[in-house]
Amino acid sequence: MDYPIWAWAGFGLFILVMLALDLGVLNRKAHAVTYKEATVWSIVWVTLAMCFAGIVFWKTNRQTGLEFLTGYVIELSLSVDNLFVFLLIFSYFKVPAKYQHRVLFWGVLGALVMRMTMIGIGATLVERFHWILYLFGAFLIYTGFKMLREDESESNPEDNPLVRFATRLVPITRRFEGDKFFTVENGKKMGTLLLLVLVIVEVSDLVFAVDSIPAIFGITTNPFIVYTSNVFAILGLRSLYFLLAGVVEKFHYLKLGLAIVLMFVGVKMLSEGYVVHRFNVTKEAVILASLGFVALVLLSSVAASLIWPTPPEEQVEVELPEGFNSPFDDDQGRLGAGEKQ
Repeated sequence: MDYPIWAWAGFGLFILVMLALDLGVLNRKAHAVTYKEATVWSIVWVTLAMCFAGIVFWKTNRQTGLEFLTGYVIELSLSVDNLFVFLLIFSYFKVPAKYQHRVLFWGVLGALVMRMTMIGIGATLVERFHWILYLFGAFLIYTGFKMLREDESESNPEDNPLVRFATRLVPITRRFEGDKFFTVENGKKMGTLLLLVLVIVEVSDLVFAVDSIPAIFGITTNPFIVYTSNVFAILGLRSLYFLLAGVVEKFHYLKLGLAIVLMFVGVKMLSEGYVVHRFNVTKEAVILASLGFVALVLLSSVAASLIWPTPPEEQVEVELPEGFNSPFDDDQGRLGAGEKQ
């Protein structure tokens, strides 16, 4: 389904207004995001996404609405895996809590541009070479198996080739200069340690986009639905990080659930045509079944994580705002991602 230019322009304007409100008004000064603030903004972004889903159901049809909902759930759940990587990055570089929001804001801004570019390329390829969906499906199955074997906690963020290339282009100091990304040292302009963290965050999102973009094309090839579901998931990522920063380590089985979701979407892409024709089912029924399966897997992985928790000594330490209280705190006052500061 083709969407008019005013729909794209209107959605783009909405994104710009929300980003300007975020950085220019609500977060003009660097500060540590509180649990209450993160909770409010998480609710706001989920509510906006559900309102947009309602508009899609109303203005288009039930199938397109289900495509948006399924895509949003998949993209949001894959974003949770990003949170764990952000946690490791901030912990590795000991980023002060009050500067983390600034890094995530510009990281999200870069992610929006990268995702729009990748979605545009992907949509063009799918339109001209429909068989590429089968390559996407095989790639997702491979990625799911690979995710099961990876141990990100042992990785060094600075080892990525793209990060090494960026640091050769721009010399980086090994210290923070407040919330600045650049500084002048001996008359020479250099990037601060905060800029290096931002580069690593952007590279990490690029890696995740390589997985998530094919996954959403497994649900729908409608570029507008693909992009809007991605954007709502990404925009809610920052507040979700601060909401779950203290407990994301508790959801250690979530990676298993995400791997299963990726492999499921891959299998769906490879077999959907056969299933639809062989069993005479509608695409809407397939999408509804996919949404139910994805929700069941994710809820089961979260429940399993809470039933069989990770030992405290294996949890990641990260700086959290002073007085940061989460309902998941245990009796010893330990947060899932480290100790209170």
